[in-house]
Amino acid sequence: MTTSHKTLGTALITGASTGIGAVYADRLARRGYDLILVARNQERLSALASSISAKTGRKVSVLVADLNRKADLLSIEQVLASDPSITLLVNNAGVGAVAPLLSTPVDDMEALIDLNVTALTRLTYAAVPAFVARGAGAVIQIASVVGISPETLNGVYGASKAFVIALTQSLQHEVAGKGVRVQAVLPGATATPFWDVAGMPVSNLPGDIVMTSDDLVDAALAGFDMGEVYTIPSLADVTQLDAYEAARLAMAPNLSKARPAARYGLN
Repeated sequence: MTTSHKTLGTALITGASTGIGAVYADRLARRGYDLILVARNQERLSALASSISAKTGRKVSVLVADLNRKADLLSIEQVLASDPSITLLVNNAGVGAVAPLLSTPVDDMEALIDLNVTALTRLTYAAVPAFVARGAGAVIQIASVVGISPETLNGVYGASKAFVIALTQSLQHEVAGKGVRVQAVLPGATATPFWDVAGMPVSNLPGDIVMTSDDLVDAALAGFDMGEVYTIPSLADVTQLDAYEAARLAMAPNLSKARPAARYGLN
């Protein structure tokens, strides 16, 4: 057993039973967090909780919840809002889509938005006011590179992740100086059950673009330690991200004017 003596509070992780969420659970426990693991599968959650607790000596509890069910979502919101031991929220639960927009039933896309956007937003709203009131806390939002490259996969999926990125940018700007951190993690293709659920087994993808969940989470936590607001684990040249952000900010003073730009020939 490896027991950490430092206590960093409790991390609540959604989508924690497999893949990225399960790796976050392991890594955060090793760092000294107690855990609240949230997912739909009681058996997998309980097995993971027992394993992590045995290895790290941390307190690990489980909450079985389907975040697409309003009652379940509200119950997790209540925990976040009322448990003062919670210092970190990892919004990892999400679903993907790889089929073209016009080939995907709109009801499936609505369910995707409910989980990737609505549930994530409500959980963020539940956690952050308490963090601000205590002057400490952090939110890690699992977005995706498709949030800045929406042509890559299904457009609704990309749009849902663009929402997560925009929410992170705005929220970090709002809570800066209040002791609260917000990070968006933008994975590329990662070897998780995500691909099977989305209908494209990961074995169908080129091996040189697929990162392991372990590497993804380790890089994301390194980015968190570095103070990054965006973390793109695959991006080797950070000056490309800096240039992307600089271009966005450079446009800001010109995005709202009293008259149309001269290039439209209306002045």
